[in-house]
Amino acid sequence: MSAVLEAELWREKARGLRAAQDMLGADQAIRQAARLAPSDPLTAFLRAQSAYELGYPAADLFAQAVRLWPENPDVLRNHALALASEGRQAEAENLLAGALAARPDWLDGQRVLASLRYSHGNAQTYDAGFAEAVRRQPKNQGLWLGWFTLRAQQRDWPAALRILDEAAKHLGETRALAVARAFLASESGALAEAQTRLAALTGADDEFLVLCRIRTALRVGNAAAARDLALPLTATRLAGQVWPYLSTAWRLLGDRRAVWLDGDPMLHGVLDPGLTSGEIADLVVLLRQLHTASLPYAEQSVRQGTQTDRSILLRHEPLLGTVRARLMEALRDFVATLPPPDLRHPVLGRPRDGLQISGSWSVRLGAGGFNVTHSHPVGWLSAVLYVALPDDPGPAPAGALHLGAPPPELGVNLPPYTVIPPGVGHLVVFPSILWHGTYPFPAGERLNIAFDVVPTSV
Repeated sequence: MSAVLEAELWREKARGLRAAQDMLGADQAIRQAARLAPSDPLTAFLRAQSAYELGYPAADLFAQAVRLWPENPDVLRNHALALASEGRQAEAENLLAGALAARPDWLDGQRVLASLRYSHGNAQTYDAGFAEAVRRQPKNQGLWLGWFTLRAQQRDWPAALRILDEAAKHLGETRALAVARAFLASESGALAEAQTRLAALTGADDEFLVLCRIRTALRVGNAAAARDLALPLTATRLAGQVWPYLSTAWRLLGDRRAVWLDGDPMLHGVLDPGLTSGEIADLVVLLRQLHTASLPYAEQSVRQGTQTDRSILLRHEPLLGTVRARLMEALRDFVATLPPPDLRHPVLGRPRDGLQISGSWSVRLGAGGFNVTHSHPVGWLSAVLYVALPDDPGPAPAGALHLGAPPPELGVNLPPYTVIPPGVGHLVVFPSILWHGTYPFPAGERLNIAFDVVPTSV
């Protein structure tokens, strides 16, 4: 058997092990493939990516992969991310800036550069790359909308409006800009303008626009319209995004289907995964080392704190492997207590014979920190393990998790189903489609691991 063919077989083995979330086994397989085919671009990329996801130093491996595969922008992007994760922030920014000087329309590169700049403390000029790109390519609508989205994620409505106005000077009032203006009007509270703009948008709605229509309907008090917009989408790939809005509409309308959807009692649990005080103390030390950013990424729900990148429960550290095993065991026990299957239900209708992690991260909050209300559209069950809490959390409900209350910006007066005070070592689990957020706390540190799981069967 040739070395190239054998390397391909090892890559296939690594792919299967990754699918089973045996990340260490997959890493060993891809290392073997790299030994057999050291000049193969794909193998070099996969070798670097495996090391990066496991939390090993990977920047130099990505540098080699870039040399072998210079035309692949994903390799260069991940090289920059690896550099930043190893504390080489200036190198990461220079790498991306150099590539964007040659190709300013590389949207993914622009987004990553802005995100790296912002998360490492540059909250003023983090989007300078977009500004330069649209100066060079003023007819590129994708760049304008990417820049707009970046500012909109920060809820910087004046800056977002300036971007749209400047874009219109070069592009005219395109449909995409009209959709963005409707979104901006709704999210910034100009509801009469939002309704007028939405009514003028005819033709098929894309995902962005239909969610804008649902949010606007709720904002103006038309729960029936929000329901009618959301209900057909529960049979589409947008289902994970619209279920929480449908829950809100049903609750406002007094529809018993809200009880069917969210549970009575609500589908959630407070579990003890059995971590010892020593394991928790070691976990605190490890997690603090992994929080290297100065600010949260713009698209995240964190306020006054930071969130780690990559999937933290799939890293190489043995302690995280132990924690992961305990958490998954606790989740399996919880799943066994769920009500009987209901094939119509987005949670109870899913298979239950296996679980895998679909994302995991750590959040570290400081004084005044909280998570804005949100949901997890691609998860099945979501969970949070509390690792460290302030000695004095402040008066209730400071620092607590709330479940079921819609985002405040919708202006909907619905209380949470429940408010759960955090406890060190406690694991709280709830449906991913359920609105959830946390209350600010006055002082100290709150450190956790949060994650989503999905069934291994379809």
